[in-house]
Amino acid sequence: MARVARRIEDRRVLRLIRRFLQAGMMAGGVETARTQDTPQGGPLSPLLSNILLTDLDRELEARKLSFCRFADDCNVYVSSQRAGQRIMAGLRSFLAKRLKLTVNEAKSAVARPWERKFLGYSVTAKHAATIRIAKQSIERLKGRIRELCRQGRGRSLLRIIEPIFLS
Repeated sequence: MARVARRIEDRRVLRLIRRFLQAGMMAGGVETARTQDTPQGGPLSPLLSNILLTDLDRELEARKLSFCRFADDCNVYVSSQRAGQRIMAGLRSFLAKRLKLTVNEAKSAVARPWERKFLGYSVTAKHAATIRIAKQSIERLKGRIRELCRQGRGRSLLRIIEPIFLS
C-alpha cells in the first residue's frame, strides 16, 4: 500500500483499494480470509501490477534491454541464450530483493521469441518477424468449438453458435 500511495494521492481511492485487498474470498462456497496476493482477474490486478512493476521497467531501461510488459507478463529480448540466462538470474534477484516477488518458474523460460507466447501471440522466426496468434490460443479455440459442436448434435449450426454471440 505504501508503494501505491506514492502514485495515488486520493485517500478515498487508497481506502477503497485497501478494502478490496482485505476482502475475503469464496472457496468452495465458503468465505475465507485472504492472507496474501491480489485477487486475479479483477480490474485492480493489472493496475496494482503496473504500479508495483514500474521499478522493474526502470531497471530494464537502465540496463538498456529491449522488453515488453503488460501487467505481470513480461518478455525481455537479448541476443543469445547465455545472455538470457544471465539476465533471468539478475531479474530473479532484483524481484526478490527489491520488490519481494518470486518468479513463477513454471511460466518463465529463456527461449527464442517464436517458442514462447505473450498475451496469446507469438513472433514468427522469418527474416521479417511478424506477429501471429500463438498455437496454444488456436488449439484452445478449436477445443472450445469441438465441445460446442458435440453438445449441438441434432440442432442446427445457427442454434449452436447463437449463444456464443449473445453472451
